[in-house]
Amino acid sequence: MNNDIFKEKLKLAELNKTTFAELVGTSGQAVNNWNTNGREIPYWVESWLNLYIENKKCKKLKQLIKDAGVCN
Repeated sequence: MNNDIFKEKLKLAELNKTTFAELVGTSGQAVNNWNTNGREIPYWVESWLNLYIENKKCKKLKQLIKDAGVCN
């Protein structure tokens, strides 16, 4: 994953680097250092963000269904 894709995924997830760092248990400085001085973005970040985004969509859909009274 390159830095442009990382930024786009963060945007889709509605996260900034600081919040992302808190969620995954690392420092904001560590996240900021990715893609600098030969430090690559860890392999797991893309799949983590994909799952986070998908989960967020599912939660929104679940709330819409609940609000519509479809499952009452």
